[in-house]
Amino acid sequence: MARKKENNKNNKESKENGKPAEIRLLEGTAAKNLKTEKGDDTTAIYIKNSSLQYELELKKLQIELMKLQESMKASGQRILAIFEGRDAAGKGGTIKRITAHLNPRNTRIVALMKPNETEMTQWYFQRYVAHLPSAGEIVIFDRSWYNRAMVEPVMGFCTDGQNKRFLKDVPLFEEMLVKDGIKLFKFYFSVSKEVQKQRFDAREKDPLKQYKLSPVDNLAQKYWDQYSVRKFQMLSETNRTISPWTIIRSNDKKAARLNCMKFILGQMTYENKRPDEELVVDPKIIVSGIDELKHMEENLMQPHQLHG
Repeated sequence: MARKKENNKNNKESKENGKPAEIRLLEGTAAKNLKTEKGDDTTAIYIKNSSLQYELELKKLQIELMKLQESMKASGQRILAIFEGRDAAGKGGTIKRITAHLNPRNTRIVALMKPNETEMTQWYFQRYVAHLPSAGEIVIFDRSWYNRAMVEPVMGFCTDGQNKRFLKDVPLFEEMLVKDGIKLFKFYFSVSKEVQKQRFDAREKDPLKQYKLSPVDNLAQKYWDQYSVRKFQMLSETNRTISPWTIIRSNDKKAARLNCMKFILGQMTYENKRPDEELVVDPKIIVSGIDELKHMEENLMQPHQLHG
């Protein structure tokens, strides 16, 4: 409530000062109008070349994802992509771009609320099993069963015993999924503490992002080191050859989105696929779980040097 009042105050002050509200072009507008000719009813607007290149690259990759989906419907392939990471790491924005032009009949985004009383008495994985992909489907978990590896133990929502049992069970569970033919992607979006705070602050000022405001935002900063320890434990116990983690450095959200899409496409076989060299990922953005563990082992005693 305090944040809402503060934002209303800022909007009021902006009006009183006569400053126009910041207006952003919808993503894709620049690329769509790149060849529009000058006319009496047109207005020239300057944008960064990097933004234009991003829009063009994004469209190209979204077309590739549509090709992949069409091929999956014919072959019966199944994709399950898990998106994990700290708050404001860019998971939601990446999911939005991946699914933007996919057929919703064969694409599902799963973002489960906290378990109800009945679900709390069930096998921990039970409510997730119901959302696993069928033939030809792409299912994306915006946070997943890995809540029990990081969020729940840090916030005190599960016992230490439940956390340890989960870490032992989940590799076996995921092995069953992969051996049954599901293509499993496990993405962890890694954002620095400074950039996370900047994004929290931006949510307070941008009325279009206020739905993202959460009471736990400040706690994410407060418990930063605890989350780092839990992340290390999670990677140590669950990064397996059959179900590896892929770390995405997401301080640059646009680069994170493009590289995540390239990684998925590069791992799949489908008709009319672009040449492999066009789907090569940036090694500064895409990091293997093994390399992330090495980085964390070297810097656990110096949390400020961890990527997040």
